[in-house]
Amino acid sequence: MKYFYYPGCSLEGTAREYDLSTRAFMAAVGAELQEIHNWICCGATAAEPTSHLLSLSLPAINLAIAEKSNAESKNEALDILVPCSACYLNLKRAEEVTRQDSQVFEKINQVLAVEGLEFHRTIRVRHLLDVICRDIGPGILGNRLKKPLNGMSIAPYYGCQCLRPYRVFDDPEAPRSMEPILQAAGASIHPWTMGNKCCGASHMTTKPDVGLELVAAILQQAKGADGIVTVCPMCQMNLEAFQKKISRKYKEDLAISILYLPQLLGLAIGLSEKELGLDLNLSVTDSFRKKI
Repeated sequence: MKYFYYPGCSLEGTAREYDLSTRAFMAAVGAELQEIHNWICCGATAAEPTSHLLSLSLPAINLAIAEKSNAESKNEALDILVPCSACYLNLKRAEEVTRQDSQVFEKINQVLAVEGLEFHRTIRVRHLLDVICRDIGPGILGNRLKKPLNGMSIAPYYGCQCLRPYRVFDDPEAPRSMEPILQAAGASIHPWTMGNKCCGASHMTTKPDVGLELVAAILQQAKGADGIVTVCPMCQMNLEAFQKKISRKYKEDLAISILYLPQLLGLAIGLSEKELGLDLNLSVTDSFRKKI
């Protein structure tokens, strides 16, 4: 298993533990990640209101760089693995829009020509969750278990952007892709209906009352679980950084451990907390640490 790797900006900053754990876990299960050379920002949410063409051209540059590397390599073509859900959505959108709209495709290549690049629409963008669930799967994970998560109840939280609008590897209305992999790691699935509900995203800063209410609903329904596992830096930040404020507002203890999926799976296959960057998480409870 070999993939191009697009970490994105968040994984080099506020979500560094996501990058560390993704690299460590994927290496431990026999996958090789080749970081895209000189990758650039995907545009995040700032590019779209500035220019629609810019919002497509920025991710397309990364796709073109990966395509060029594929062309120069004598090995088989590689997919692009993207852990950040926002980055995944932007890169996936560039892939899909250029395949459906030839005029936009031509305009993007006019932009890319300035950088000496050309996009050929031959590359495939995949979310980390897709790769873990479909390429690695319960079988490979089960063969590498060293510290099964027996007795632990985990709430799988998908968020919005890895599921919508592109229905690639899971049902956005009733996602279940994490469940077999978590069960293969020995965990039980916390019964809840919040796995695909919005965490408020940037509303936590622009409309905090809305953001706090949305996160509170998620944390309240997660009560009884040992932890929530995520696959998105924005979701991770919202769920873990505001627990004390929300607990005070709603007058109940809503503290719970929030981990990235490769962190939790990494623990199950015997990777150390240091390798997985667990010290960088904002919410890991004492009861969770005792169980692991």
